[in-house]
Amino acid sequence: MHIFVPNCTQYIVRGVLPLQAFRPQTCLQLHAHTTYRPYVSNMAEPPSKRRRLSSTSSEDSTNEDTNEDHTMKKPRKTLASLSNPISPPGRRRPHEHKPIIIPSPIQLTTIRDLPEESNAGAVSLHDLLGDPLIAECWEFNYLHDVDFLMRHFDEDTRSLVKVHIIHGFWKREDSNRLLLEQQSSLYGNVTLHSAFMPEMFGTHHSKMLILFRHDDTAQVIIHTANMISKDWTNMTNGVWQTPRLPLLKSQERSPDVVTDMKLGSGPRFKADLLNYLWAYDTRRTICKPMIKELEKYDFSAVVGALVASIPGKHELYDDDPDKTHWGWSGIKNALRSIPVQPGKSEVAVQISSIATLGGTDTWLKRTLFTALSSSSSSSTKENTSKPEFKVVFPTPDEIRRSLDGYGSGGSIHMKTQSAAQAKQLQYMKPLLQHWANDCEMGTLEEGPPHNSGRNRAAPHIKTYIRYHTSSSSSSTSNISSPKQSIDWALLTSANMSRQAWGEAPNGAGQLRIASWEVGVLLWPALFGDGDSAGMVAVFGTDVPEAKEDEDDDGEKGVDRAPGSSSSSRRRTLVGIRVPYSLPLQKYADTEGPWVATASYTEPDCLGQVWGGY
Repeated sequence: MHIFVPNCTQYIVRGVLPLQAFRPQTCLQLHAHTTYRPYVSNMAEPPSKRRRLSSTSSEDSTNEDTNEDHTMKKPRKTLASLSNPISPPGRRRPHEHKPIIIPSPIQLTTIRDLPEESNAGAVSLHDLLGDPLIAECWEFNYLHDVDFLMRHFDEDTRSLVKVHIIHGFWKREDSNRLLLEQQSSLYGNVTLHSAFMPEMFGTHHSKMLILFRHDDTAQVIIHTANMISKDWTNMTNGVWQTPRLPLLKSQERSPDVVTDMKLGSGPRFKADLLNYLWAYDTRRTICKPMIKELEKYDFSAVVGALVASIPGKHELYDDDPDKTHWGWSGIKNALRSIPVQPGKSEVAVQISSIATLGGTDTWLKRTLFTALSSSSSSSTKENTSKPEFKVVFPTPDEIRRSLDGYGSGGSIHMKTQSAAQAKQLQYMKPLLQHWANDCEMGTLEEGPPHNSGRNRAAPHIKTYIRYHTSSSSSSTSNISSPKQSIDWALLTSANMSRQAWGEAPNGAGQLRIASWEVGVLLWPALFGDGDSAGMVAVFGTDVPEAKEDEDDDGEKGVDRAPGSSSSSRRRTLVGIRVPYSLPLQKYADTEGPWVATASYTEPDCLGQVWGGY
């Protein structure tokens, strides 16, 4: 049998056969005892190249038509066009400077009576609970409507979901507890748990969902809404979610496995969360079965630091770096590891309630504001001043014009009736800023407008955000609004109160907290190495947009994150969805905060008046 491979060169070019096995116009010797004859192919030869048109002699032309070896290279003339001078190619966009875009880890909840475009990126309760794979749900909150909660599970599986509701109504005769017991009795798969409440004036104010699914994943959701219809309909609230958490591999469950416990890492978040949950079992078993199950899951993909409060007395001066700190001590210790940008900055405290803080500003400034002013030691060595504080809180006019009118003010509180409360208003007044910056009265700060799309949706969300405000610094020279650059952001259930954050330390070095709270702290370095990540405020969308600016040589077209200089371009850009509009608008001298216990006779947008509590 003869096997020939004709004209092998063409097969080599096409990549069909290995180059070292062939020589042009030869045959392959496939067997040692077989002689192979040259093979003449019947296949058409590849078309010959077009004859070059030139002024060569006829002898040259004749030679081209002969059967000379065409594998021999001939000298060719250089084309005239290749001798002409040409312009250099245009400067290419440096791809290495194009940042990675990360949508906001904080999302807003949907608003029913706003247009669809105003709900871009927003999430509903059904988005969180409507998955038919949910097998078990632990729901932590202050106010609960069991019927409302159950309606948002998948209709085909809601009767199969094991639902646990943790509340703080410890008095058996409490009307809220009686209503909960009445509603839950209609569902065979709902179990109520009363949280340990050692402080008389404390509340179970945490807002969190812990979900287990049939696909062996778990999820933690921290948010700011009560589990009632009003909070999830026309009021502004915020949500932070972990990714779907897979089960740990068997070898990773060993206690001998060393994990990274750095603040902001997934393992540290898990440890702090489990410490928080164990606190519920101080007097009786509540969360132990769920904790034992949650321990089996891998939190390595989680980005963020847990900042929470548990009621009781806590030692302040414990140097153990792995210990979980609570209340203002927790946020203070966390911020000590977070670098901030040099120059001027501002912390916007946006809350839905301001409790009675005292006749002087001692607790506010020396305890809470001091804790929120903390930063890493490297930042304090730079030209970094203490931040200015502003408090975002709605006025009666803003509540009156909100989508639900005065009805939305039932969840927003500040008292001014007593003498101590009146004094508190005096030192709070210079700090107060409107929720919506489109009011007729008040002083609007300078800067381009950024519309949050939530001016008419009254706030129940709580955010604490540190903005970098030095417009003259080179690090913000390419930002349209300096306040867009963010050093850190906190989404939490904690309002401005001593019950939530804790009292000033006592003589024994103890911190006393009255309420349960939970939140998550985020900062740029969690999303990139060193200073390679930037965090910016976004409005009406969750996705930040990198700004085109000039590079070091004055060329256009370099993608740059707001907050970065030409010599330090960000490789990662993280958005933070801000619920209020910028620039902020300060209260006018004649304006005051919304007070739910006061009465308002001017009709709201629904034609209603408010008689007060």
